[in-house]
Amino acid sequence: MSPVDRLKEIMVRLRDPNGGCPWDVEQTFATIAPYTIEEAYEVADAIERGDMGELKAELGDLLFQVIFHARMAEEQGLFAFDDVAEAMSDKLIRRHPHVFGDEDAQISGPAQKLRWEDIKAAERAAKAQTGVLDDVPVGLPALHRAAKLTKRAARVGFDWPSTDEVFDKLDEEVAELRAEIAAGDLDKARDEMGDLLFVMANLARKLGVEPEDALRGANAKFVRRFGFIEAELAREGRTPDQSDLAEMDRLWDAAKVAERS
Repeated sequence: MSPVDRLKEIMVRLRDPNGGCPWDVEQTFATIAPYTIEEAYEVADAIERGDMGELKAELGDLLFQVIFHARMAEEQGLFAFDDVAEAMSDKLIRRHPHVFGDEDAQISGPAQKLRWEDIKAAERAAKAQTGVLDDVPVGLPALHRAAKLTKRAARVGFDWPSTDEVFDKLDEEVAELRAEIAAGDLDKARDEMGDLLFVMANLARKLGVEPEDALRGANAKFVRRFGFIEAELAREGRTPDQSDLAEMDRLWDAAKVAERS
């Protein structure tokens, strides 16, 4: 059995509703996607640091994500891992006729989660990474990394007891940001804005919300609602720069109503 086939068999066992891993069984494409993104960033982080041993391990983690998604797709009768590999092979051949075709062109080339965290902590200790935050990749999106940093710190007790204290901290950071803006100190205002975003990421973590997902959702909502404004103005042969804030605010509210209906 090849190493890839062995990995595929392990995935089948993990996803088996009868005797498999409960956490793995309950996952979906949507719940696994954030882990896929994270593993890709960890690959990039290993490359950035020039750590080839770590790169091998991280590529394995990323491969497992592909196996995971492919297995879920196979369970639903959509496609299997071999289909993914075959499609990629076809794409590579199609895009490189100078290599695989008849062309002569010469181309130059300029409770599972907790256990998992315990395992990772042991691995950090084995690699002499004694700091609690040592292996949180710096290449992660900033909001996602902020949530991971606070989650890691929370595991050793450095955390607010409830969201009440986080909201108190939010009020404090907003007041400090307002003060720096009023003082005209934009450098300090920038720092305070960072503090405010960090607390927001912490709040998201406390609520079990992935801040990157929440912000992506807010971005999509903004694009959708602003598109509604543009469409409504276009019906009158106008563009947003031919409108004003009051009118666009009314259309924004209309977009919200339309979404709820």
